[in-house]
Amino acid sequence: MSAATVIFALLCYAAALLGAAGLAWRIRDYARTPAPLKIPTTPAPTSTGGVVLRMLREVVLFESLFKANLWIWLFGWTFHVTLALVLARHLRYFTEPVWFWVVWIQPFGLYAGLAMVGGLAALWARRFLVERIRYISTPSDHLMLVLLLGIGVSGLSMKFMSHTDIIAVKAFALGLMLFDWQPLPEHPGLFVHLFLVALLIAIFPYSKLLHAPGVFFSPGRNQADNARERRHLAAWAAKLEKAKV
Repeated sequence: MSAATVIFALLCYAAALLGAAGLAWRIRDYARTPAPLKIPTTPAPTSTGGVVLRMLREVVLFESLFKANLWIWLFGWTFHVTLALVLARHLRYFTEPVWFWVVWIQPFGLYAGLAMVGGLAALWARRFLVERIRYISTPSDHLMLVLLLGIGVSGLSMKFMSHTDIIAVKAFALGLMLFDWQPLPEHPGLFVHLFLVALLIAIFPYSKLLHAPGVFFSPGRNQADNARERRHLAAWAAKLEKAKV
């Protein structure tokens, strides 16, 4: 077994462990953060069903971003949707036999990769070209976009420029899941791609990229506008009130 196989196998395990632990920690932190006030962003639904529908529109369609800025919405929504399609396309490396719908989306996932890189490039250009965005952009904002672009470009390069042995890559991926390591193809582009992906997974929960679970804990989005009908009482406040009785 080559040194590259051992190094990348250990790297993938470490990244998965750091990513999973960090994600669990951040979600726990979000869940424990008190929301003592009733502060839904108006106009807001007045029922639980309305809140669910609002959250669905926010997660799937980026409704608030659409209302705020159409150009940013277009680039951001394009990136997220194509990223989801690209990730779904990669399921072929982790399933045997490959699910029928994963086979069906393969051609679409390829074009989605091109659109994803285009959306990322537009979002990065915005941080240079729009003065107010350039003013508030930090080095980490640029580095995250560079990391995502590096993943996209390195992945596309293996499809259009320098091919690798995808059968061996799938054997390596399945071997990691079954703790039965298989040789990793000696391919520089693949090494770069896997390293950047592992780096992204490891730092994702600790970076600004972790906004997906955060939206579900946003009081401005997950609260119903029913302050007159029902008193809002945070858990810690309820304990204090109960202690006074």
